[in-house]
Amino acid sequence: MSSAVQTQPVLSLDAQREAFARRRFLAMPLAGLIAWSVIGLVGSVASLTVSVLTLYAATGSIVYLGMLLSRLTGENLMDKRRPKNEFDKLFMLTVAMALLVYAIALPFAAQDYSSLPMSVGILTGLMWLPVSWFIQHWIGIAHGVARTVLVLGAWFAFPEQRFVIIPAIIVALYVVVIVVLERRWHALQAAEKGEREEPLPTTIAGLA
Repeated sequence: MSSAVQTQPVLSLDAQREAFARRRFLAMPLAGLIAWSVIGLVGSVASLTVSVLTLYAATGSIVYLGMLLSRLTGENLMDKRRPKNEFDKLFMLTVAMALLVYAIALPFAAQDYSSLPMSVGILTGLMWLPVSWFIQHWIGIAHGVARTVLVLGAWFAFPEQRFVIIPAIIVALYVVVIVVLERRWHALQAAEKGEREEPLPTTIAGLA
């Protein structure tokens, strides 16, 4: 008795990118919003030392928090049953890139700990630029550019409130991202539902 080995068809990179772009992308920005909200709240009431430690812990946990939240948002980033997609690997490399830039932030923090909200806030936001290309949507570029400009401006304008104002700006930007991505997701869902429900032609004329 023989059994055939079933293998999944290998999709082209264009097809994999299209499949990747159809995902919801809610878990990670939601995790970022939560993390920076905690940083801002702690920064408003705690000492500089506690604020610094909170920033390290909160930003370092965004990836893990996003993976946990993805189970609730339906994305389930750790689901091994999903079809293999090379853009998953590329996305995780952008996450790794964001973590590696701490090597730039740390030397500046050794001289001035108040630089951390600016350096970490800007450097970890750079991953949104390639994400914009992945999903073929403008929101990633808009978020990355706005985040850089506003965080830098706030760092100069509010030297005494850097652990409060900068997190507040990043949280506000994440709210915009979530709203835009959710509207995009619902539009994709509606389009897919419309395609599935479109009646098939029943006459030869309908096939023309």
